[in-house]
Amino acid sequence: MSVAEPRRIVLFRHAKADWPQVTDHERPLAERGRTDAAVAGRKLTDTGIPFDLALCSTAVRTRETWKLAVHEFPHRPKTVYEERLYEASPGELIAVLNEVPDDAQNVILIGHNPGVHGLAEILSGSSDDSARERMNRRGFPAAAFAVVSYGGSWKSLEPGAGELTDYWAPSE
Repeated sequence: MSVAEPRRIVLFRHAKADWPQVTDHERPLAERGRTDAAVAGRKLTDTGIPFDLALCSTAVRTRETWKLAVHEFPHRPKTVYEERLYEASPGELIAVLNEVPDDAQNVILIGHNPGVHGLAEILSGSSDDSARERMNRRGFPAAAFAVVSYGGSWKSLEPGAGELTDYWAPSE
């Protein structure tokens, strides 16, 4: 890992969930969500980012999204299921990312809105205009992801420190 090589954080919202009579935390993916999660996995693979670590909410829909998406990857990163990601604010998500070991270069965080979308906006002090325009136009629908490039240590990650370099969302 080169010191000049930026870290990348991918903020990945869980795919479309179903609404059965269970608690919010236990909601599974809908059929469309299962399809979109696999498509998102292929799109994540297309980014060429070699993930070192996945941080995934413990909610059923995020775990199912991750399982279907990572199946498309050529290499499965270490995965940590983190309770603090469920219903987390952007500030709480930054606190979790501040704990990532510095030997992890590229991290994917699988979480929920509004926290994931808010974090993509808050971290991105600058951006690729096309990626920003797509994110502003589409919002952050289920199975969307944003790629933020960052040049510091995980402990020093803070609002405005990154650059939004890519954004993808499934077709409606």
